[in-house]
Amino acid sequence: MTGIRRERPGTPEARRYSRRDFLKVGGAGLAGTALLGAAGCGGGGSGSGNLVFTMGTDTSGTLQGLIDKFNKENKGKLKVTYREMPTDTGQYFDKIKTEFQAGQSNIDIIGGDVIWTAQMAANGWVLDVTDRFPKSEQSKYLPAPIESLTYDDKIWGKPWFTDAGLLFYRADLLEKSGFSEPPQTWMELQEMAEKVMQDQGIKYGIVFQGSNYEGGVCNALEYVWTHGGDVLDGDEVIIDSPETVAGLETQRGFVTDGLAPEGVSTYTETETDPAFLGGDTVFARNWSYMYALAGTSDYPDVTPEKIGVTSIPTVEGAPKANCQGGWNLLISANSDLQEEAWEFVQWMSAEPAQKERALSATLLPTRTSLYDDPEVNEKVPTTVVAKTALTNAKPRPVSPYYSDMSLEMSEQFNTSLKGDESPEAAVKTLQDSLQQIVEQAS
Repeated sequence: MTGIRRERPGTPEARRYSRRDFLKVGGAGLAGTALLGAAGCGGGGSGSGNLVFTMGTDTSGTLQGLIDKFNKENKGKLKVTYREMPTDTGQYFDKIKTEFQAGQSNIDIIGGDVIWTAQMAANGWVLDVTDRFPKSEQSKYLPAPIESLTYDDKIWGKPWFTDAGLLFYRADLLEKSGFSEPPQTWMELQEMAEKVMQDQGIKYGIVFQGSNYEGGVCNALEYVWTHGGDVLDGDEVIIDSPETVAGLETQRGFVTDGLAPEGVSTYTETETDPAFLGGDTVFARNWSYMYALAGTSDYPDVTPEKIGVTSIPTVEGAPKANCQGGWNLLISANSDLQEEAWEFVQWMSAEPAQKERALSATLLPTRTSLYDDPEVNEKVPTTVVAKTALTNAKPRPVSPYYSDMSLEMSEQFNTSLKGDESPEAAVKTLQDSLQQIVEQAS
């Protein structure tokens, strides 16, 4: 996540039919691969040296600038064209999926959400790069992005930029109320929030992204994980557990206790930013980009000096877990220019390009060395505070069926948060619906 381009997986309702239809038509196995063999459907330009790279809208301008730089360095040899895709990652995924299923894709390189790997690999849409990307090279990247690219014991791309859910807090307000450190547990967060709200007249204790979309899944999973629950154990659905219920109860409890606004069930990043940076709340769960907005003309009163950032709290005895975000670089299995595409992927994921993207767009790099770079640390302060959180980053369930699982989770997590259904009922519904997805697709 960044302050420029936010990961917006979008509302599930807009893509329900196509995702369910995918399980019926393409499945999560290799049935869809046969669709890729149509003649004349290769990528790029059929050996012309012209590569097509897809990615969502990048309003920072840094992406096109890097592509222009690559093209200049490779003039007369290779040329990359940026094909802009929808900013909404759900719409982006559906567009790519439709093209691949129809055998009509001209894509060579894909800027892919970290949650796409398993489904794209299982369908034969992206290239296995295990032989090109040995363990010695993988070790130069953060572990979580590498994990997001691992499926069936193979590697399916290279890490590009990363993110993880973070807990932002008003360090100045905590200090005034006598707290010198941020909360380590959810109970401590509640106690601190209540005291600061009472002492200093702050409207809310915490805000987060609770809406019915992928961001809401990320938030709810953090409550589940930090209470000791999980969704899958291999291919087995294990979401129906006391730990999962407890996590959703904590999330809903912030609303019923008045710490979070009732409307948080409709919040995305857009609503979280002004609530926290406008001075109305003590804590906010958000992505790293929000730090860069502090003290800007939109939010002049809450400056970076007033803000602290830490990992997501847990309950006693549960592991730390910050939901992993970010994007990877994948090569289309249908490209006629796979070696040339790999050259571009290598260039774009190298230190110089990642550093430039970090400095220009405040995107968190995946190269571990850049977290010790003085210039990056100075100009992108979130690299300092996010380093620990990134070591605790946890991927969403790695499954070829994740897109459909996400639809079910976003609905039930949102229903629980709104209080339309109890956490227990929501979890039991999820156990049945997720199990059905796995059984139907296997």
